Amino acid sequence: MRSLINESVNLIRQDFSVSFSYGVYFTNKLFNTDNQLFSDLLKEGQNRRVNRVVFIIDSAVAKYHSNLADKIVKYCNHFPEIIEICGHPLVIEGGELAKNDIGLIKRIIQFIDDHSIDRHAYVVGIGGGAILDLVGFVAAIAHRGIRHIRIPTTVLSQNDAGVGVKNGINYLNKKNYLGTFVPPFAVINDSNFLHTLEDRDWRSGISEALKVALIRDFEFFNWIDDNVGNLVNRDLATMETLIYRCAKHHLLHIGTNGDPFEKGSSRPLDFGHWAAHKLEQLTHYQLRHGEAVAIGIALDVAYSHYIGLLDEKSMDRVHSCLLKLGFDIYHPLLSNSLGDHINPSLLDGLEEFREHLGGILTIMLIKQLGNGIEVNSMNQVSLDAAINNLRSKSI
Repeated sequence: MRSLINESVNLIRQDFSVSFSYGVYFTNKLFNTDNQLFSDLLKEGQNRRVNRVVFIIDSAVAKYHSNLADKIVKYCNHFPEIIEICGHPLVIEGGELAKNDIGLIKRIIQFIDDHSIDRHAYVVGIGGGAILDLVGFVAAIAHRGIRHIRIPTTVLSQNDAGVGVKNGINYLNKKNYLGTFVPPFAVINDSNFLHTLEDRDWRSGISEALKVALIRDFEFFNWIDDNVGNLVNRDLATMETLIYRCAKHHLLHIGTNGDPFEKGSSRPLDFGHWAAHKLEQLTHYQLRHGEAVAIGIALDVAYSHYIGLLDEKSMDRVHSCLLKLGFDIYHPLLSNSLGDHINPSLLDGLEEFREHLGGILTIMLIKQLGNGIEVNSMNQVSLDAAINNLRSKSI
């Protein structure tokens, strides 16, 4: 094809599109042999005589479900015509610090290579969001992409981190600096894993549901606020509803907003996250991601009020809901050493947030409950006022 630029340049332009499709399944006691969901999924995608699979399990999950690895082996052996489990499941340390450990990446790659796992086989990650991020990243780069199945085991990973298309690890002291956009083959949410969560982890994922409700769905926010008691008292049916509704919102956004791989400058689903990501780093990941997000939401809701977007009653209602759920809405590292202004190190999070995508700084705020609005700058005077408001409510 002759270029129109000038006569000395030739151009062959290649245009194609790729369709992605995956399911998020909700079940209970996935690896009981009378539950055929996992085997049916592999059978549906089968392109060889038998599906070869490796499993990688979060050590915290293995601790609280001590027979899980053996149960997985028994399950796979129950369907020999469909599943070939390759080696005993690999158990690795979970939590956000796992995403800082290059040695873990090498260990998982070695495990995959030891069992000759190829692009037509499966890597199954079982654990919280950090493990799913890590295992998904390795699956994406090994052989330029191995089929990956996510089995999230926490509230946060079942309603948010585990259902999307992103994988990543922390590098150069920056959260998710290395990563990929690779949709999973499938996501399977097993509510049985929720029974053994510590209270912090049960609560932590609720912040992601609040986040999506505040920017997209006022009725969902009302429902959360009305069901605070059930959520705090660990009513499983209520939590299952919250997870389903939150996951659905995340999937709708990924599939319908026109930017599933974040080519632009906007990340609406990261409402409250610019400060949260920096707080995680500043606390050396002593704050859970969901706990940091709760503080980030509280901060951006207050900031929305102080720049004239959100009325005071709505701001106070969000803060009250977070407090009733048991979240802190203020952390000392939000403020400088004198406590009267925003911590300069926290402000660095704004540039890191912008840099992660490039382009123009784009921050999601809210102008009313359930209705988000994007801005392209934040001013320190209003941030100082917002932080002082949070501190006054936390005394």
